[in-house]
Amino acid sequence: MRFLITGTAGFIGFHLARRLLDEGNEVVGLDGLTPYYDVELKRRRHAILSRHDGFREERVMLEDQAGLKRVWEDSGSIDAVVHLAAQVGVRHSSEAPGEFVDANLIGTFNIMELIRRRPVKHFLFASSSSVYGANSKTPFAETDMCDQPLSFYAATKKSCELMAHSYSHLWGIPTTGLRFFTVYGPWGRPDMAPSKFTHRIIEGKPIDIYNHGRMERDFIYIDDLIEATVRLARHAPERLADSSSSGRALSSRQHRRRSTRRAAVACRRNRKESWKNGHPQHVAAPGRRCSLRGCLR
Repeated sequence: MRFLITGTAGFIGFHLARRLLDEGNEVVGLDGLTPYYDVELKRRRHAILSRHDGFREERVMLEDQAGLKRVWEDSGSIDAVVHLAAQVGVRHSSEAPGEFVDANLIGTFNIMELIRRRPVKHFLFASSSSVYGANSKTPFAETDMCDQPLSFYAATKKSCELMAHSYSHLWGIPTTGLRFFTVYGPWGRPDMAPSKFTHRIIEGKPIDIYNHGRMERDFIYIDDLIEATVRLARHAPERLADSSSSGRALSSRQHRRRSTRRAAVACRRNRKESWKNGHPQHVAAPGRRCSLRGCLR
């Protein structure tokens, strides 16, 4: 298959691209190499991917509509698009909300516009566990209401889900949304807890603990997440006739259940967030490790 993946210099995008390339697929990798964290780390990831003949690197920002259009036209036939690039950081979204509007909202819109004009077999995009926000029901489920985001980052991710839902319904784009929970592993982001804790331990410095240490969190190992994503990428939602949209609507619940079950084979548990005695807990629900929506309605 031939994939276009955004964010291939990022943690998850790098691992996904490498897995697909190792399996003999072709990957067009888009990344703006933004300086949110060490750009040299991103360059090193891309250098590894560039060893594969099937990898083509394109440096372009998500908000650069003309640049994206050029890459899209030069890429030829694409079977699937996996949109992972985004501006991340819950705290950073309060400090620089405009960056999140540009990268997450405008950027996702630009990607979907390309697909609308030249359809692909499957469009997958990364959402976030942050969309569950103030949801007090635990464990979380894909069908839970997510209308109370507690950060602007979460608000942009929820908005991307809504835009993808609309495009999927209106133009019959086979779409899969993935709500990633906390991911760790080799080549991980230096701003995440595992890397920060490791560096401080090596340097003999104390570890920063939030909320007085009264919290629990489960993490998803990167290989498990990539396994689930690869399996989902190969199973696009089916099209079903629907009188309200001239036969272009996609199946929803049935596909979502099937896709989630397939992904659950690789993803054993799902990090869930709750509040107990006034402090946060990130606890796993039996049966899943990551929240994946097989199709948006």
